[in-house]
Amino acid sequence: MAEGTRQHQMIDARTERKFEVGDWVYQRLQPYRQSSVVIRRNLKLTPRFFRPYLVLAKIGHVAYRLQLPLGSRIHPVFHVSQLKKRVGDSVTSSSILPHTSSDGLLMVYPMAILACKMVKIGNQVVAQQLVQWSNTNPVDATWEDASVMAFRFPEFHP
Repeated sequence: MAEGTRQHQMIDARTERKFEVGDWVYQRLQPYRQSSVVIRRNLKLTPRFFRPYLVLAKIGHVAYRLQLPLGSRIHPVFHVSQLKKRVGDSVTSSSILPHTSSDGLLMVYPMAILACKMVKIGNQVVAQQLVQWSNTNPVDATWEDASVMAFRFPEFHP
């Protein structure tokens, strides 16, 4: 009974991985087998995958040939279990350069007030605003005191 349950759990835990020619994948590290990988003191904190490689060909049902760097001393064909698909674009570019101060720090300005709330701090009730900053996403908005915002950015009127 218990063996059947464990078998069923293993089958449910498996994920079918398929890659197409032209996909980018990470190759899993095997620190105990690969002499080129430095064994660290704390294996929990070591990298798990090599940098992404291009899939050149699919060989059979479960093997893929990767485009490894010239001079690599390992075979370029890997089992699907040793690969992880890379998600996302490799380069995020922006045509607009952000403003920086003379110190080289990124300068941000309030773009919009997304929400307001009243917060009790000690014996006082303070108005706070959820501020979306320039050069940032709305998820990176921060709560700021309304009085501090009025002092730092007097020209900003939402």
